[in-house]
Amino acid sequence: MGIKVWNYLAEYDAERADILDAVDTVFRSGQLILGQRVGDFERAFADYHGVPHCAGVDNGTNALVLALRALGVGRGDEVITVANTAAPTVVAIDAVGATPVFVDVHPETYLMDVDRVPDVITERTKCLLPVHLYGQCVDLAALTEHAAAYGLAVLEDCAQAHGARRHGKLAGTTGDAAAFSFYPTKVLGAYGDAGAVITSTPAVDAALRRLRYYGMEDRYFVEATPGHNSRLDEVHAEILRRKLTRLDDYLAARRAIAARYAEGLAGTDLVLPALAEGNDHVYYLYVVRHPQRERIIAELAARDITLNVSYRWPVHRMKGFAHLGHRRGDLPVTERAADEIFSLPMYPSLTKAEQDLVVEALRDVLAAL
Repeated sequence: MGIKVWNYLAEYDAERADILDAVDTVFRSGQLILGQRVGDFERAFADYHGVPHCAGVDNGTNALVLALRALGVGRGDEVITVANTAAPTVVAIDAVGATPVFVDVHPETYLMDVDRVPDVITERTKCLLPVHLYGQCVDLAALTEHAAAYGLAVLEDCAQAHGARRHGKLAGTTGDAAAFSFYPTKVLGAYGDAGAVITSTPAVDAALRRLRYYGMEDRYFVEATPGHNSRLDEVHAEILRRKLTRLDDYLAARRAIAARYAEGLAGTDLVLPALAEGNDHVYYLYVVRHPQRERIIAELAARDITLNVSYRWPVHRMKGFAHLGHRRGDLPVTERAADEIFSLPMYPSLTKAEQDLVVEALRDVLAAL
């Protein structure tokens, strides 16, 4: 089968008995929608982060959409974020009728350059949306200072940063709310779509719970703000609750793989991941950089090793966002990175032998360039 950039099958084999027991437990419970298992997972996920509230939702995109709405972001508002992210970050901003405003990223970490944020704040700015990218955290201490100075909300996009820390503080625990995706590839992944929002603010949590259930508090009665059908299902809630107990093991495995890559690829001209000061990286992706990326990807594909590019197209250059009026050169650091970055295979069940093959192939190809 070769080596894929992501593969869940070995992990599933190891956890199969527990996963199937979780499914059977739900099916035998007599509750399939917003029952005990969703509540159990919400409490466990909130407790893991040391916050009082967690609302499970159907996917990570809607976690962002509902969080933005719960924070009062809507039509006519502006939300500051980055273009070096998965499109759903910006799709969510568009979905609530707000306008995304982009700042560039740091050339070493590809994280939001927080120092640039004040330059783009206007009277329409309502929210700052940092993306904790590839497994490490944005400088939220500095970002929240900007938010406080201008009276702005902070919504953390934690889809790629389950368990990541900055100066000991978990991703998702600094802003007004934080959105998580449990898409299968994530550090804490489901077997389909799932998401959640955590917050320390009771009013935000109450709004989230209404919005994920059509806007209802009482059955069949919609409150002033209509919502969506965005509920986390019982089966994935129970699977995620059980997998959450293994999250720290997943993190340790990812960090060990990252350390082996760093050792094995040292001395090459491949630009390896940079760790921002104070960060504990969880390596959702192991993103490297080289000006001859396309040749490297093709050469490894010929050896049955699959690599990936996250992300080849910055959001501001996508046709779907052409109405924002951006041109090439508006975000030069982001654009240069998009031409060169790519990801190596990274998942906890990646074996040392498989990793050795990846490193050997890369070193051979790099030496021949």
